[in-house]
Amino acid sequence: MIALILGAGIALVLTMVAMPLYIKLLTKKQYGQVVRDDGPNSHAVKSGTPTMGGVVFVLAVFVAYFATHGVLALMGRSSSGITATGLLVLLLFGGMGLVGFLDDFIKIFKKRSLGLRAWQKIVLQAVIGISFAVLALQFPDERGLTPGSTAISFLRDSNIDLAFAGPMLGLILFVIWANFIVTGTTNAVNLTDGLDGLATGASIMVFGAYTLMGIWQQNQACSNSNSLDVCYSVRDPQDLALLGATLSGALIAFLWFNAKPAKIFMGDTGSLAIGGAVAAFAILSRTQLLLVVIAGLFVIISLSVIIQVGYFKLSGGKRVFKMAPLQHHFELSGWSEENVVIRFWILAGLFVAAGLGLFYSEWVVAL
Repeated sequence: MIALILGAGIALVLTMVAMPLYIKLLTKKQYGQVVRDDGPNSHAVKSGTPTMGGVVFVLAVFVAYFATHGVLALMGRSSSGITATGLLVLLLFGGMGLVGFLDDFIKIFKKRSLGLRAWQKIVLQAVIGISFAVLALQFPDERGLTPGSTAISFLRDSNIDLAFAGPMLGLILFVIWANFIVTGTTNAVNLTDGLDGLATGASIMVFGAYTLMGIWQQNQACSNSNSLDVCYSVRDPQDLALLGATLSGALIAFLWFNAKPAKIFMGDTGSLAIGGAVAAFAILSRTQLLLVVIAGLFVIISLSVIIQVGYFKLSGGKRVFKMAPLQHHFELSGWSEENVVIRFWILAGLFVAAGLGLFYSEWVVAL
């Protein structure tokens, strides 16, 4: 518990202290958001607002994670230390953040609403996603557990194993499956980041859920439990909990500046990084399919875009929503931005509560 408080506290303080300085720097250099012409008219006033706020909280998470382990080591506290699982989360978190940074950088310097070309973004995300997936099946611990697993998981690993026809096919199928999760999640968070504070607040709840799940998996780990039928085979749940708390702390501080009227946007730097981290948690905590529930708000917002685009093409130009993603439909329906954000936060909280309920109830039933 000390580790979680340290990680969250360091990340929160670093973000809270650094963000005003960063905002001043961006304002001085006139590095502002270029608002898309096809968005709601009410968003025109946001043009020029500093962006790439994700840079600060991404760096804060990295510093907080390593600093926490350093402090624990100096204190002589029992700790698993820096783990392969923790480094893999940071790889996907930081790697996707780097792709977002390049995208934001191009937008700012070329003064346009689109940054990297679609194929460039796909290639970069694929390289990072494939690297993550391959490495996730390496680094077995003393129990033979690797950070990732070729088994499809919901509340824990299922009997459906992608390595059913051999380890090589299993690796290939796992890479494809992991990249599907990563791509879907990063795009979902990116689509959600359209209103002041919306993606930030929802992400805090999601990472809070993974923090609680990591604590529970650590306490009920097969290495600690006498009842093997209801224990969890996750390589480093304690480090996952630490990173979940650290991310929550950094984002709570960021929300201070990102709430309406936002003084800074996270940009693709932040949204892609968050999406990468959420995907990493789902894969490495062996709760892949539970992601659909825990991150339910991100899912329905993504579905709204898929439905809108698909129906538009099939119907010859008709639309289901006034505008997609879904939050803009409600804006155009007369809801204020504050109402949309608060009500969507409520939905995000309900999805997180449902996910945690499923996770805990499965353990209770298994008893």
